[in-house]
Amino acid sequence: MKKKKLSVPHVYIILLALILLCGLLTYVIPAGQYDMTEVNGRSVVDSSTYHTIEQTPVTPMSMLTSISRGLQESAQIIFFIFIVGGAIAVIQSTGAIEAAIGKVAIALRGKDILIIPISLLIFGLGGAIFGMGEETIPLVPIFVSLCIAMRYDSITGAALILCGGAIGFAGEMMNPFALQVAQGIAGLPALSGMWFRAIIFSVFLVVTVAWIMRYARRIKATPTLSPMYEFDRTREDVLNLDDLPPFGFREKIIIAVFFAAVAIMVFGVIKWGWYMDEIAAVFLAASIICAIVGKVGFNRYAIELGKGMADICSGALVVGFARAIVIVLEEGNILHVILHGAAGILETLPAALSAFGMYVFQCLLNFVIVSGSGQAAVTMPIMAPLSDLVDVTRQTAVVAFSIGNGLSNILTPVSGVLMASLALAKIPWEKFAKWLLPLIGIQYLIGGVFVIIVQLIEFGPF
Repeated sequence: MKKKKLSVPHVYIILLALILLCGLLTYVIPAGQYDMTEVNGRSVVDSSTYHTIEQTPVTPMSMLTSISRGLQESAQIIFFIFIVGGAIAVIQSTGAIEAAIGKVAIALRGKDILIIPISLLIFGLGGAIFGMGEETIPLVPIFVSLCIAMRYDSITGAALILCGGAIGFAGEMMNPFALQVAQGIAGLPALSGMWFRAIIFSVFLVVTVAWIMRYARRIKATPTLSPMYEFDRTREDVLNLDDLPPFGFREKIIIAVFFAAVAIMVFGVIKWGWYMDEIAAVFLAASIICAIVGKVGFNRYAIELGKGMADICSGALVVGFARAIVIVLEEGNILHVILHGAAGILETLPAALSAFGMYVFQCLLNFVIVSGSGQAAVTMPIMAPLSDLVDVTRQTAVVAFSIGNGLSNILTPVSGVLMASLALAKIPWEKFAKWLLPLIGIQYLIGGVFVIIVQLIEFGPF
């Protein structure tokens, strides 16, 4: 009799289970509240005012309706994700990005090892600046073929995209999907603390580049060391560097428009205080311009836009499901009870250890909730006021969120981006995970050190 493989529950199942668990807890845990107070225009927990109140258990109907209410309350975030995801899909459909990569590959002939730092930098900045994740999935087969053509292996090709995105999210500087959501919930100024995040990103980049370059050189010298050696020898989808798509005037204009949109977004956020609606509008406009330049056509534009939205739909809706958990906790009046209990433990520790505890929590949570926006929606309403209680800056709490959220995305099999990318690369998850463990272990240690440092220097503004 064939044994059934243990399958990991879908993130929706996990979130539904958490909604049910939290609902049941409202029948068991005594309800309690903190009073809120205004400090410099911000609503924060008054740590001296915790008190128990009458039990307010959440009914089964309220548990079920919490999902639709969570989706409604998260509408701005959800539709922002839809529009940006669709817009980037349109830009990718022009083929300009693939052509640009081909141009870079040709220019690096004879010094192809440089493809590793250049790719990690590009995809890292993509994650750090605008949260590029699902958009990179179609590029995975291209990079796998490119790396095999350069006599590396398929793991190297997949790692350039996956590890680049991970360090981008971990050291995010203006990621609208995760950082700006987390800072908004925490009441922090948009894009505040960018300079230190740039340092975090740079350190992660240097360590990851060194690790993957070392691995790639070993594989080039001794191909049999690759976990994918036997399978890579049988591949037929290897990129031919002598027959790449052209990178002409039209493609250059599209790439220029794409980067101009990023520059405008940065300027708008810093200068005019833009948020999700304005950023979505910029990328939507960029997709229209790129479609015109690329002669995409009206109907194909609509199809690619819809396809991009559909591809990102599952991840976008996670935000609403995650918000439902907070709704249940708030209706049952046990959210502040959780804060009070956690504060009771963390208050006995030095602030730096409390910050580290927050970091560990975020790392573990991301193994089941991989959406950056979704995790921000679940954790920041708890972490932000908790940081006030344990004398940790809210900016430190956001740094702990960013690093914890970013690194785990390329290890947990719950991650749709990871599993889709590995499927396109034809790499079994267990082989990639075994290869990744030493690198991600080092990254986790570096992340922990950074979290302690930002707390010791009281990284702010608050």
